Amino acid sequence: MAEHTLRDRLRAGNTLVAPGVFDLISARILNQYPVDAAYMTGFGVVASYLGLPDAGLATYTDMVDRARRIAEAVDVPLIADADTGYGGLLNVRHTIRGYEAAGVAAIQIEDQEFPKKCGHTPGRRVIPVEDMVRKVKVAVDNRSSDDMMIIARTDARTALGLDEALRRAEAYAEAGADILFIEAPETEEELAQIGRSFDLPMIANMVEGGSTPVLPRERLAELGFQIAIYPAAGFLAAAAALDATYQQLYEHGVTNGSAADLYDFKAFCDVIGFADVHAFERRWAE
Repeated sequence: MAEHTLRDRLRAGNTLVAPGVFDLISARILNQYPVDAAYMTGFGVVASYLGLPDAGLATYTDMVDRARRIAEAVDVPLIADADTGYGGLLNVRHTIRGYEAAGVAAIQIEDQEFPKKCGHTPGRRVIPVEDMVRKVKVAVDNRSSDDMMIIARTDARTALGLDEALRRAEAYAEAGADILFIEAPETEEELAQIGRSFDLPMIANMVEGGSTPVLPRERLAELGFQIAIYPAAGFLAAAAALDATYQQLYEHGVTNGSAADLYDFKAFCDVIGFADVHAFERRWAE
């Protein structure tokens, strides 16, 4: 669990990098590095936990349990994807309270219709802006502490254009959102326009293979973004390593020679916490 809030880290004025985590192994590995925050990716959690696409199939119960476990595991503030809030206004209230109790530092709610889809896939549709404004107001009203930050995401860019996405983000800011997230801008010029349009902290979503150009932290800072999330990097790297290792085993009957280097077994045991187990056993050995 993080010692400092996300709000504390944003006050420092640097653009924060939040790698994606999708299970407890990725959370433990992330702790090896002095990153600014962690991002619980809905896409990755749904894929790793349910083996299904991020298409509105995971429930609040599925996700809040994973949020709690990951928040307990990581050493930095956790930003957590909460889809559309899992229903109407009453569901949003329940979601905010549950995620905050789980130890989440910032909760992301989007203005898609239910069932939602991953932000870099086609066919996404958004609800009326007035409905999302009410969701943001409910979210703000039902957190118990300002340390829990509300991220309002709009998916309007893809279907309705950048101007509508900017208009919606402004409405969500007026409703009380702490952080704004315009999903899937398609050029660096669009990123620049978004970054200079708001006084609130802005999120840049860096998805390898997605609709938005993946830029270095320094360039995103120049463009006006305070948080850069990398939701897909972890599970794409894990999938590539698994594929290469399983292919090597299938074709040659041995893992030696795989295109993917295997993590050192002893180091992995340390990451997962066996050093504590061994110390406990030494202390209490008969």
